[in-house]
Amino acid sequence: MIVKNITDVLEEWVPLSYAEDFDNVGLLVGDAGMKLTGVLVTLDTLENVVDEAIAKNCNLIVSFHPIIFGGLKKLTGSTYVERSVIKAIKNNIAIYSMHTALDNAKDGVNAKICEILCIRNTKILIPQKATIKKLTTYVPREESEKLKEALFSAGAGNIGNYSNCSFSVVGTGSFMAGEDANPTKGIIGRTHFEKEAQINITFPASNEGKVLKALFKNHPYEEVAYEIQTLDNTNQNIGMGMIGELERGMEETDFLEYLKDKMDLSCIRHSRLLGKKIRKVAVLGGSGAFAINAARASNADVFITSDLKYHQFYLAEDQFVIADIGHYESEQFTKNLLVDFLTEKFPNFALSLSESITNPIKYF
Repeated sequence: MIVKNITDVLEEWVPLSYAEDFDNVGLLVGDAGMKLTGVLVTLDTLENVVDEAIAKNCNLIVSFHPIIFGGLKKLTGSTYVERSVIKAIKNNIAIYSMHTALDNAKDGVNAKICEILCIRNTKILIPQKATIKKLTTYVPREESEKLKEALFSAGAGNIGNYSNCSFSVVGTGSFMAGEDANPTKGIIGRTHFEKEAQINITFPASNEGKVLKALFKNHPYEEVAYEIQTLDNTNQNIGMGMIGELERGMEETDFLEYLKDKMDLSCIRHSRLLGKKIRKVAVLGGSGAFAINAARASNADVFITSDLKYHQFYLAEDQFVIADIGHYESEQFTKNLLVDFLTEKFPNFALSLSESITNPIKYF
């Protein structure tokens, strides 16, 4: 098995196109064709993590956070980033990161938090835009069903909880084949009229390659007429944060105790308590100040996130509780999510959950 076997499966589950534009995801260090000896899963790729990979004979580190985030202009070992990268290169260890691609996945970081907290009836808090595309193509009417089935199999036609969705209109198409053409319909040099179906079908942007491959393979025409548009529709299966409900309401202090216990927290920074029960819970792992307004608009009773500044707690506006549980703490179970997924896909391969402590924040 090689590195690419692992990364292909991860990207089939969570396409890198889900990642935010500012992010740096994918294979950051190493050769995709390198033969694998073992995989170590971690939140951060620090020097001690690379040392752990060496000790465990793992030459691929699957890391949630990217060790290379900004540009690297030199590799002299003067920073923790440079030292980690140098050590990985010296020891032929590849590094792969998922970061905000996994943040935006429906069953990613925030779904794991909801699982830990037993939050049910979940949905995406901030659905992502520009992730849905629409294909329009024209095909002889009698062959339209065959083409649609091929497009469905390639991942097109899924809308929310529905699949095999499309819309067709029957009309008359015209074309004239040139001297160098090899037409399946009509005669060279004569205008041909054909009863055609116009097929309209949506698909996730991440599936565009597969959909086009299916289109060209299964379309009967030598030249395929088609259009692809990027839609402004939000995608309810991709986006930041999640919101859902507890099985029953809890007093605010009881919920905070529950939160500390479930997420193994030393402390919680929170806005003013309001004397209301907590039932509807919004979560966003990592730095989530940008989602405060979305949590309020969703009528959350509490919003759990991290990295909040002093004035951002005022944004609760005495309408709900904002709880900052710490960046590392909010994402700590992500590596368990990754290990569980890879173990299911590769049950007989050497997969290790990192034991290294990478939280840079200590509490006194």
